[in-house]
Amino acid sequence: MLLDLTSDQEFFRETTAKFLDEHVPAGELRLLRNNPAGFDEKYWRRGADLGWTSLLVAEEHGGGTISDRGPVDLGVIAYEFGRHAAPGPLVPTNVVAAALSAAGNDAHVAVIDDLLSGASTASWCFGEARPNDRFGSVALDVRVDGTQIVLNGVKRPVESAGHAGHLLVTGRTGKGLTQVLVPADAAGMSIAPMRTVDLTRRFDVVTFDDVRVPTDALVGEIGRADDQVERQLQVALVMLNAEAVGAMQTACDMAVEWAFDRYSFGRPLASYQALKHRFADMKTWLEASYAISEVAADGVASGSPDAAELASVAKAFIGEYGNELMHECVQMHGGIGVTFEHDLHLFLRRQTVNRALYGTPAEHRQRIADLVEQREAAA
Repeated sequence: MLLDLTSDQEFFRETTAKFLDEHVPAGELRLLRNNPAGFDEKYWRRGADLGWTSLLVAEEHGGGTISDRGPVDLGVIAYEFGRHAAPGPLVPTNVVAAALSAAGNDAHVAVIDDLLSGASTASWCFGEARPNDRFGSVALDVRVDGTQIVLNGVKRPVESAGHAGHLLVTGRTGKGLTQVLVPADAAGMSIAPMRTVDLTRRFDVVTFDDVRVPTDALVGEIGRADDQVERQLQVALVMLNAEAVGAMQTACDMAVEWAFDRYSFGRPLASYQALKHRFADMKTWLEASYAISEVAADGVASGSPDAAELASVAKAFIGEYGNELMHECVQMHGGIGVTFEHDLHLFLRRQTVNRALYGTPAEHRQRIADLVEQREAAA
């Protein structure tokens, strides 16, 4: 994600990095462990002022990109979020803001304004509970009843649902997908918190029991949101991949510094041949993760026919080898690497959760196989 930044992108990255250094150092992250939202509202509003929520929103709605490649620009921010294990619903809020902007529904203008200003956040209800928990499976029922849209089903995990102003719900109408923007206080909707290993991110189970909203809550058309949902998924994967690479970089830097500072039998750990081989593996995984993350982001930004496949390749690779790298870093640190007082676990937690969100490596490998099969069948 950071292989070839423009001067404007680099300035944007540095500004975000300095802000996160100042406002959410490791000690602050530990304090946020007991914060119900996992982040401070003032912090989020100031981040929105920096442009965190505007990069996928059209200019006519108050947004705008840095390089005309919104997903790439947003990946720069996500990378710094990973490098700092930063709090805040960056992924879902941007996905919802982008979806509302693309739909162009006048009824959603006020919501977009609130997301851009940081006055509120939003979340995307995509994944579902068993037996519909397979990646990409959508069973929540969305039907039209006169002038109302009715929703029934369960969504999980939903990031920051308990503190969001609105939820973008992806459901099924017949054979097609439908998306609806639901206020967080809608009647018939219940939100139950889940447990997570990440100190600052919160996830919930959201149940829709005959929830009714007006038809102007639709985001797109009834039963015709499949392409829109695919685009949202690709954008979410770009951000998650970039964030994971940032976390990997910080963990690797910590392990290298430790290996040079820690001595055993009068020699630094970094001087031992066996450890050098392990560091070489870690460096290979890290550089490859940078490369595939950037290629996927570029493909999604340009609307490449291979965008879906590239996003899944990146998610599968980074999820698999990012996990390996994190555990190697813990091993390199020895006993101190598994203590709460050391900062390493903050990044291990972030990578662990990211690995599972929006599809595991195994699920994305299956998705890649399905996409290849579909392409060959169409040839």
